[in-house]
Amino acid sequence: MSILPLLHRWRDDPEMAPYLVAWERLPPRPADLRPFPADLPFPLGEALRALGIDSLYSHQLDAWGLARRGVHVVLTTGTASGKSLAYHLPILADLLENPQARALYLFPTKALAQDQMSGLERLRRVLERYAPGIVFPVAIYDGDTPSSERLVIRKRARLVLTNPDMLHAGILPHHTDWADFFSNLKFVVVDEMHAYRGVFGSHVANVLRRLKRVAAFYRAKPQFLLTSASIANPRQLAEMLIEAPVVWIEQDGSGRGERHYLIYNPPMTDRVLGLRKNVLTESAVLSRRLLAEDVQHLLFVRSRRSVEFLLRALTLSLPDGESPRPGAVRGYRSGYLPSQRREIERGLRDGTIRAVVATNALELGMDIGGLEAVILVGFPGSIASFRQQAGRAGRGSDPALALLVASSDPIDQYLARHPDYLFGRSPEQALINPDHLLILLQHLRCALFELPFQRGETFGKTEVDAFLDFLVENGETHRSQDRYYWMANAHPAAGVSLRSASAKTYALTLLTDRPQTIGTVDGESVFWMAHPGAVYLHEAQSYRVERLDLEQQKVFLAPFEGDYFTEPIQQTEIRLQLVSEQEAILDRSSEITHARGCGELLVTARVIGFRKVRWFSRESLGEENLDLPPSTLQTTGYWLSVAPATVERLTREGLWTNAPNHYGPEWPQIREMVRRRDHYRCQVCGRPEQGRQHDVHHKIPFRMFRGADGKIQREKANALDNLTTLCPECHRLAEQNVRVRSGLAGLVYVLRHLAPFFLMCDATDLGSFLEPVGSAVFPQPTLVLYDRVPAGIGFSRKLYEMHFDLLQQALDVVEHCACQDGCPSCVGPGGEQGLGSRQETLALLKLLIK
Repeated sequence: MSILPLLHRWRDDPEMAPYLVAWERLPPRPADLRPFPADLPFPLGEALRALGIDSLYSHQLDAWGLARRGVHVVLTTGTASGKSLAYHLPILADLLENPQARALYLFPTKALAQDQMSGLERLRRVLERYAPGIVFPVAIYDGDTPSSERLVIRKRARLVLTNPDMLHAGILPHHTDWADFFSNLKFVVVDEMHAYRGVFGSHVANVLRRLKRVAAFYRAKPQFLLTSASIANPRQLAEMLIEAPVVWIEQDGSGRGERHYLIYNPPMTDRVLGLRKNVLTESAVLSRRLLAEDVQHLLFVRSRRSVEFLLRALTLSLPDGESPRPGAVRGYRSGYLPSQRREIERGLRDGTIRAVVATNALELGMDIGGLEAVILVGFPGSIASFRQQAGRAGRGSDPALALLVASSDPIDQYLARHPDYLFGRSPEQALINPDHLLILLQHLRCALFELPFQRGETFGKTEVDAFLDFLVENGETHRSQDRYYWMANAHPAAGVSLRSASAKTYALTLLTDRPQTIGTVDGESVFWMAHPGAVYLHEAQSYRVERLDLEQQKVFLAPFEGDYFTEPIQQTEIRLQLVSEQEAILDRSSEITHARGCGELLVTARVIGFRKVRWFSRESLGEENLDLPPSTLQTTGYWLSVAPATVERLTREGLWTNAPNHYGPEWPQIREMVRRRDHYRCQVCGRPEQGRQHDVHHKIPFRMFRGADGKIQREKANALDNLTTLCPECHRLAEQNVRVRSGLAGLVYVLRHLAPFFLMCDATDLGSFLEPVGSAVFPQPTLVLYDRVPAGIGFSRKLYEMHFDLLQQALDVVEHCACQDGCPSCVGPGGEQGLGSRQETLALLKLLIK
């Protein structure tokens, strides 16, 4: 059915229309069709006609001509525009004409390789009917390939589909087993190139360096064909990945149906606090509306936990008893077993699955049928990802819907107020740094294991003699005359993860009569996601982590029927190792207002406990402590330090609450009096003092007793009926619920949410830290944003460079927020009974930008 009648009803629906803050319609576009090229081999033309294809899109014809001339090509056309056929045709033509030729296809995920395999197999089978005597063995070679099939694939396959991870760890280190394949390697396809950005892209660029080096050893020089979704710098990224000039094809000749792009901003529940209905529950309501109309759709979320939360909301019965047909709604994310993912992909294609809640694992160009709609649950982090996810809806000339449900995050609310920024702005640049010191060294070790280095030889375009000499001094490499040889016993590629800082993977083992593995979790995430006592969510089912075995790399789970989930409590410390750049910023009167800086940091983080949170209501049910080992990260960071003059000015105006509380000279006596009155017991949990004195807590925060002159009225604040005795755990919980946020805390909140948008990185790529009163590390009150990547990837340097633009955007967000005193959409909530920091943050920003 067409989705247009539903959209017409939404436009007039009083429960829906007021919250549709933007509605962009793209009219249908006819296809630009061209006849087959004159030099298309006859069997290939007949095979296409047998499949119902009797012409090419203009960009497919352009790709054919360039590929046949032997140049490297990058193709950036829309979703479902036939990019796959654009590279299939020249490769299959060459394989027809040269029976020894080989081709390697690289996809960022196993799922995409599986999807492409089905389409390629269909074309191959038809082609072999029209090319007697010519066979095209095609195979997938990845971590799921059975060992019994691998030898046959290495010896016989002419076209191999794999991913960078398998090329890195399973093919290049064993290139002698692939000697015939590499000797005849003519083409390398790098599909969905835009996925190779940041850390992952920097690793992949080095894997391609190793691939070209191994191919050259076998006297092959493959031609590269690359595809990408819309990004601002496709030619630059392609040339950085393969270190060679490319020709860019950007004109899209495919047709498309009518497209509707909507932004839905959930209703306010409390205008004073700036609170809106929860983005997950609102998305579940919208999804149910689509399901009621039998509209097949995807819901894209930002995290694995959100997949499970939304899946749970969608599969629970409605108040009237209705619920989706069993199996009609599924989840899709990393950590699911390959068999589960293949089953879900098939269900999408055959229509038995009507809705899938997915992370960006389904963002890439898989053929998942004729979806009519996509719901984006919060902004996905970049314009490029927004377009890619939105483009999953619509096939051919059918109309399609992409609906962005705005969350309370500052960037989402910014886009709800400035939709032109989303619809009119060009996509961001994809950034990589192949010469990042740690990444380069890791792959140099891998390349040495594969082939010795000659002194003076480059790795890609990088001179590496100094790095090789370092490895000699480190005992990993031996130099004999002018050649370097790998000496260590370890297989270096096995210890290098392309996608995270940790190569470890933990198996999730369900403790039943017959223990079974239900998924995996990576080493970076295991402490906060699968610590003892954590509630782990998988396929809408809850499991409790009974034990975390660090030596065996296993997480043991048991089924859990509780009504809560868990959130980790983390503690972070930072040491400044090296200042790369620093600048004092002056106002118009030449007074220093603040300083910006960037440099090297040592970040030590530890999960010290977790809190239990009730489903849907988010009521806190208590906290528990944990004793887990710390993790350290040597990285780079950007910081902003507030100058003393700015602090003094804000303090005079009553707009600075970072300074420590001064309870007065009589405080020790008052404190002892309260503890004695309360019989030295916690007044919440009843715990007696044991070795450590309990805390004395102000029920109404101390800073809320500020008089008209701006001074704290200590006598009222320290009145005995405003004081109570609490143990450390209950005190921490009370401070969480009744807190007074500072302007600096509000500023770090809004910058942490805005920065990923302007960097085109994921929110998890950045960490934040606040030093509210100054310390030995940062003498002045300071906020820090740092790369959550060993040695950094360049985000901190970019933040340093865009410092003033970032502050200006932060001012726009805070100034135009509708709340009164702080909310999740600007500076963060102040707490259930506490004061927010909107006015403080606003005053601070105006002084910093002045």
